[in-house]
Amino acid sequence: MSRILLAPMEGLADDLLRGVLTAIGGYDWAICEFIRVSGSVLPVKTYQRICPELLSASRTAAGTPMRLQLLGSDPYFMAENARRLVTLNPAGIDLNFGCPAPTVNRHRGGAALLGEPELLNRIASAVRAVVPVDVPFTAKMRLGIDDTSLAVDCAQALAAGGIDELIVHGRTKADGYRPPARWAWIDRVRAAIDIPLIANGEVWTVEDFVRCQQETGCADIMLGRGAIADPLLARRARGAAVGGWAEVAPGVAAYWQGVRHKVVAEHAGGRIKQWLALLRRNYPEAEALYQRLRPIKAALEIDAALVAAGILGELPLAA
Repeated sequence: MSRILLAPMEGLADDLLRGVLTAIGGYDWAICEFIRVSGSVLPVKTYQRICPELLSASRTAAGTPMRLQLLGSDPYFMAENARRLVTLNPAGIDLNFGCPAPTVNRHRGGAALLGEPELLNRIASAVRAVVPVDVPFTAKMRLGIDDTSLAVDCAQALAAGGIDELIVHGRTKADGYRPPARWAWIDRVRAAIDIPLIANGEVWTVEDFVRCQQETGCADIMLGRGAIADPLLARRARGAAVGGWAEVAPGVAAYWQGVRHKVVAEHAGGRIKQWLALLRRNYPEAEALYQRLRPIKAALEIDAALVAAGILGELPLAA
């Protein structure tokens, strides 16, 4: 049976949204937002801040295993941070060679390293040396920086470095998030390595899911923005009966209540609007709610609007 995984999405899928999506269900495991490694060994509180699931046996409240992702370019410090991370009993450790953000790439992180297969190998090998064999160890990469010419070399370098599985996002750094994803190239990479490969990129519907499996040769799929735009997508892909907006709306309420406790009031509105902006791709109710909330800035007014819309049963907070 295919595995369905929830992607790490910096600035989108924090612990609150991961909690909601995994509670709705359909995921075998997930990866948290990346933890940036530079010239130091990070304190335990940094790992726990980015991945609070570590405090709950590295699982979301629904029980979905949460793996942690390290991003950096120094093999020594990547390994030393992995060594510390292992003491916190993560559900797994992943290496980020896929982030296309300019601020990350300027500091030699993420997809910026895809021109240096030998460095990828040194990083993977160094981390492999400190990660016990019973801790899942993966890496996530794009197809290259400006083109796909080193895609196979990078994948083979990581496989030789000792990772257990490879996740490939079917775009280059230069592609950003522009469609289409290059699924045929994922298939080429899969055929060139001897470890399992998980496909990622541009899966928004069940039809996309099936076509991605067919074109990549991968049974296992990682969902990213498509999972946020349709929280029921993982279950739809499994052929389960789903309840539409009536099943999504309680998740929106739970997310907003979590945001109200976690985020200062003046920033809270932006978080729910960001999610609704993606949800409206699939749900007319989300479009109507987005338009209703769009001009509202005050969190208390958003509370009231959500109650009036029937999303919240009562006002969640007094401030």
